[in-house]
Parts: sequence; C-alpha cells; structure tokens
Amino acid sequence: MAFIEITVPPLPHYITSGFSTISKGSKHPSRRNIQVFDLLITTSGCFYIGEEDARFEVAAGQAVILRPDSYHFATQVCSELTGTYWMHFHAGGTWAMVDQTVQPIPLEDPSQTPIEPFAVEPFTIRIPQYTTLLQPEKTYDLFEQLQQLQPSAHQSSVRFAQQQLFHELLRQLSASTDNDHPSPSKACAEKAAAYLRQHYKASVSAKELGDHVNFHPVYIARCMHKEYGCSPTEYLLRLRVQQAKLLLQTDLPVAHVAEEVGFEQPAYFATCFTKMEGISPRKYRQQFSRG
Repeated sequence: MAFIEITVPPLPHYITSGFSTISKGSKHPSRRNIQVFDLLITTSGCFYIGEEDARFEVAAGQAVILRPDSYHFATQVCSELTGTYWMHFHAGGTWAMVDQTVQPIPLEDPSQTPIEPFAVEPFTIRIPQYTTLLQPEKTYDLFEQLQQLQPSAHQSSVRFAQQQLFHELLRQLSASTDNDHPSPSKACAEKAAAYLRQHYKASVSAKELGDHVNFHPVYIARCMHKEYGCSPTEYLLRLRVQQAKLLLQTDLPVAHVAEEVGFEQPAYFATCFTKMEGISPRKYRQQFSRG
C-alpha cells in the first residue's frame, strides 16, 4: 500500500471542496500536474482512474488521493451514476510517497541533537493514497459541514473552522488503515449514526431506529455508548445543535433555525444549545458575527 508522508510543521492546508456526479457512460476528467492534492471520496457508484502506473477502482465508501505532480486519467467509463466528494489541499511542507513496509526515518539523530526547551520538533503523518473508510458516514458529514461553511468562508473564523474540519478528515483517513474490519459494535453504532444523520430533522423513535439497523434498541444504545459515549437520543441532540451552529451563522431567525434542525419548541432548542455549548443561541450568533 502506498502512503503520502507529510512533514509537519507546517500543517497541510485546505483549499476548497465540493460534490460532483458522474453520469452513466461518462468518466472522470484527465489532468496533469494540477499543483494541488485532489482527494476523491465516492458515496455511490464507482469510478475508475489511473495515476502513472497505478490503477484505482474507487467504489462507495472508498477514497483516493491524486498527487499534484502526476498525470491522472480515466481508465474506463462509469457503469452507473456515481457521486463523489472532492477536495483540493496543499501539503504545506515537504511530502513523499512511501511504501507501507518502509518505516519512518527520524528527521534528526536525537543523540546528536542538544535538547532545547520549547523547541519545535517536526514529525510526519502518513495518509493512505487509496483506502476503504472505516466510518464513511463520519467522513461524509465532515464534507457536508465544510460545504455549509463555504458561503461565509471570507471570514477568518470560518476559514479556521474549515481547517479544523479538514485536519479531522485527514485523521479519519489515516485511521482507516488501523483496522481492516470494524467490530460488530462499531458497525452497529455507525449504521445507527448514519440513519440519525440522514433523519435528524425528523422525530426518530427507538423502534424506528431499531427496525432500520435490525438490532434491538437496547443493543444499539449500548453500542453507541461504547463508540460515541452517548445514547442515540443524545447523539441526535448533539447533531441538531451542530447543524444549528452552522445555520446561526446566517440571518435566519433563531426560531426558524430551531425548526430547521428538528426542534419543535424554540425554548427547548435554546435550553439544549446552552447546555451543550455553554452559551445561548443568540449570544453565539453575536459572538460569531464579531469574528
């Protein structure tokens, strides 16, 4: 397996992202030396692409990173409608392609380097060039959050938030090689979380969730506690509040924001938001508008 090894600092830098579809019978465009890394994650269908001597079939739940200094070309057309998230980013500092069997080489020999207090010590991060995501729904959610922040990307605070989401996405990609097969508990929790993310605006009962995941609600709750540290109800509330934080960056009335993310009562929304964020929705909006 090939890895992209990036030396930090400086940190890799997010540029932009989006979502595209490739129709049946069409293919990914061919490009050469685009000067930025191109991360592609498939949500449905499958696309086929090559890079120099490598060939990749990127199906749903899989990711590939195309290098900034290489020729990328479609190897065949898509046999069905294919959806992909895409992202462009800079490595920031130096980077190299390495094989899985190659161990990271220390940047310096510690025995020959005097210890300096508060010195910045460079390190490397490894990201698989091609991988199957352990928890694809989490990754899709990060892309959605990036998309919702885009209209306000002219603000420094929003740009900073985008960089944070991007670095969490890199962490998710790096973790995808830690375990080839998720545990039954993680698989159950991830499937439940995916359903809640798709239906967070609606009222989801324990029975409805159990019917979809095909497990008893008690087992689902146990799995989600283990993997996410909260019950399905708590997870749903956290998700709604996170979505509300994005909408509060707009001029929508607070009551409308509450309704838009699934709260039937604005007062209950304000209570949940304040409890989780330590600040009321109105004060959060005022704080954000000053960023």
